[in-house]
Amino acid sequence: MAQVATLVGRSLDGLTLAEQITHCGRWVALEIYTPQTLPLRTIEAEGGSAAECIAQLTSRGLDPGHYEFQVLHLPY
Repeated sequence: MAQVATLVGRSLDGLTLAEQITHCGRWVALEIYTPQTLPLRTIEAEGGSAAECIAQLTSRGLDPGHYEFQVLHLPY
């Protein structure tokens, strides 16, 4: 579970190669793009599925409808 805490609050573009490899296949939640959130979009949840991310967001009182969910892939 320690891996989850390491990405929350971080920028997706700021992840190191080692972090990208370690977390490959995990789901993350990012706030949906608006001019106010770019470039400050950060990872707000990480989990093994979108449902886990939604559960994390709702447990923090955040509306999952304001987030997009994506799977982390290996960099090419």
